[in-house]
Amino acid sequence: MGLLAALLAASLAALPSGDIQAAPKKAEAAQTAPIAQAKLNIGRSATPEEISGWDIDIRPDGHGLPIGKGTVKEGEPLYVERCAACHGEFGESAGRWPILSGGNDSLASHDPIKSVGSYWPYASTLIDYIRRAMPFGAAQTLTNDELYAITAYVLFLNDVIKTEDFELSDKNFGTIKLPNESNFFDDDRETSEKAFWRKDPCMSNCAAGHATVTGRARVIDVTPEQSKGPKVE
Repeated sequence: MGLLAALLAASLAALPSGDIQAAPKKAEAAQTAPIAQAKLNIGRSATPEEISGWDIDIRPDGHGLPIGKGTVKEGEPLYVERCAACHGEFGESAGRWPILSGGNDSLASHDPIKSVGSYWPYASTLIDYIRRAMPFGAAQTLTNDELYAITAYVLFLNDVIKTEDFELSDKNFGTIKLPNESNFFDDDRETSEKAFWRKDPCMSNCAAGHATVTGRARVIDVTPEQSKGPKVE
């Protein structure tokens, strides 16, 4: 018997037989113990006031809308001063900044334009984004009334709001519907693609008959042509 084996045998001999069997189990339990139970003793819990500063999301059903109001007329000068440098005076975009208006009936074209009026599903997405991230470089500096006024002006640029005197507020925001809302629907892959998601997928001789290639990328023209695409500066 070697020296190491002799020492190990002596150590085990000093333990009761029950401890010899339990030792490996205790070591395994220690390795699998949840890390979350460990206390790092750094940081502190956020206060309700701190959490409320970040909890500013606005949902499609109107939850989270701040109290306020603003007209299209009031929003136009605010938009020109704080937004037009990037998005253009009429939402047409300046340079490569996001376009906000136009593009109606373009989604099925060679170069679809995804603006607030042509593509976005909910007006809450617009006011929520402006509230948390705009104006660029000075986020969350707008008052609630300025927020509603600028949102109203952008909706006016998209012909969603028809008159300059319209006053948008937390009371009537729920009546605003964007043109493309009905073309969005819930993810139904768990139902529509259920046949593809099997516990034991078929790996051989799966398709009945012969597989047929119905199209090739080059033929069906899925890549924008250089001469027809948007100009990149």
